[in-house]
Amino acid sequence: MAVRMNCSSLQNKLCFLNPSIISLRSTLSHIKSKPNFHFSPNPSRRAFFCNCATSTPSNDEPFVLTTPLYYVNAPPHMGSAYSTIAADAIARFQRLLEKKVIFITGTDEHGEKIATAAMAQGSTPNDHCNVISQAYKTLWKDLDISYDKFIRTTDSKHEAIVKEFYSRVLASGDIYRADYEGIYCVSCEEYKDEKELLDNNCCPIHQKPCVSRKEDNYFFALSKYQKSLEEILNKNPNFVQPSYRLNEVQAWIKSGLRDFSISRASVDWGIPVPSDKTQTIYVWFDALLGYISALADGQEQPDLLNAVSSGWPATLHLIGKDILRFHAVYWPAMLMSAGLSLPKMVYGHGFLTKDGMKMGKSLGNTLEPNDLVSKFGTDAVRYFFLREVEFGNDGDYSEERFINIVNAHLANTIGNLLNRTLGLLKKNCQSTLAVDSATAAEGSAFKDNVVKLVDKARVHYENLSLTSACEAVLEIGNVGNSYMDEHAPWSLFKQGGTASEEAAKDLVIILETVRIIAIALSPVTPSLSWRIYAQLGYSRDQFDAATWRDTKWGGLKGGQVMAEAQPVFARIENESDVEDKGVAVSKKTPKSKKTKSKQAQEVVGA
Repeated sequence: MAVRMNCSSLQNKLCFLNPSIISLRSTLSHIKSKPNFHFSPNPSRRAFFCNCATSTPSNDEPFVLTTPLYYVNAPPHMGSAYSTIAADAIARFQRLLEKKVIFITGTDEHGEKIATAAMAQGSTPNDHCNVISQAYKTLWKDLDISYDKFIRTTDSKHEAIVKEFYSRVLASGDIYRADYEGIYCVSCEEYKDEKELLDNNCCPIHQKPCVSRKEDNYFFALSKYQKSLEEILNKNPNFVQPSYRLNEVQAWIKSGLRDFSISRASVDWGIPVPSDKTQTIYVWFDALLGYISALADGQEQPDLLNAVSSGWPATLHLIGKDILRFHAVYWPAMLMSAGLSLPKMVYGHGFLTKDGMKMGKSLGNTLEPNDLVSKFGTDAVRYFFLREVEFGNDGDYSEERFINIVNAHLANTIGNLLNRTLGLLKKNCQSTLAVDSATAAEGSAFKDNVVKLVDKARVHYENLSLTSACEAVLEIGNVGNSYMDEHAPWSLFKQGGTASEEAAKDLVIILETVRIIAIALSPVTPSLSWRIYAQLGYSRDQFDAATWRDTKWGGLKGGQVMAEAQPVFARIENESDVEDKGVAVSKKTPKSKKTKSKQAQEVVGA
């Protein structure tokens, strides 16, 4: 039984997410003693709370990476896809480093918005969740997302772990009962301060009117962890990244933490509170546990201890900045209350914007990832958003810029370099390498330059600077093209003799450069990288077994036979280009040329 308190001294502590709007009735009721329910930390289980969990993981520890658990009130949009593409690139890079990776994603399926969305579709909440969750899985397949665990918060194993976690927090004396009253935004799933609302009590994010609510609920004693959270952030500034997100979190905590509601009396579609079947657990208290319940995958009788011993704590929570407070303030406090370790890092990235506003399903201004993939292909979508949106900041989408970037970088700089080199090799060397790439580049400053750029790309990947990593890899392609133009092997072949031998070496050097590009860019464009590797004469198994060590110069060997030259990335035709040529618009041509606009999209999830 939770402690029930109606005390005037609590009025300044209680809130529902936004603390300033809760009105508490202050009639003191009875306070029941804490249940004698406690899990003693087991030294053999590293996941119990013993430090801030921001230390560098050892080589034998898994790299546990999570996306938000996406809310299934509507199908996935580009904001959801952006988070997941970025997470996938990070996961793939860590696998190249030969780390054991546990990449977790999934769907958040409880709450009032879900029930409302299902009703609007003439469906049940369960059927609605099944459809939308499957839509996420289908999109992740289309985007080459290599997740290891997909958790749904309607899974029975998740419900069992949520209830067990709730009981631990209750045993810590951090749950009590109280009344609240405030102005509530259903789309945000939170209460709002009147001063932040627009006219007619409209939410500034979702542009919809908020409603007045008054309920009797259970609260989590967040205020109890004020000093602990301050100490964690002071001692471990990398806990929240980028650094400007850390500043935001520190400001929230400094302003004073207030307790928040963790149950709902008016919401039926949720997990029942273990001690009170008339209420359901608040969607955020429920959904955050998905990062742990996902680790129970495959366990016949999942429980909290087995789940945390299977990989917790998470190495990295990758989230949109709009849900930073939940992950960097509420979640750590909840974990401390339950006696569990904190994640090592929470990284809050920016939004994609459209017409000066973030995109969101609730606003109805989303950019559809399925349309982009169908029109331009997976590699183009992945590359553009990771290359053009500086990770951590907001970014714009423009179809014109999209086409220009992927054509210039993928079709021209990388694709054309490979294609024309293989063409020369076939014409002059029967598609066979004359010497080892290590021999061909002996004493070459060019090779040293490539090695430096590879090292630069690795550092950027490790620092989650995905845009800079793409730039470093692209620069390898630029220097490769410059080398080709400066040495002009086509002219040397015409001269014959030693000049022809030098030209053959030049082709080996260029192809080795492209091979290295394929590995270094594979976290971002896995399908394109495989097509490059295939044209260099490698099998799928060889590509799948490649690691970052294969970016070391010297992979190609003399006598190796290359495949027939084929474009690895077809140039995307702009509608205006097609019209100028007087031909019909192809399937992959945009139906309309959009003017450049400030665009973007929120990431909604737990």
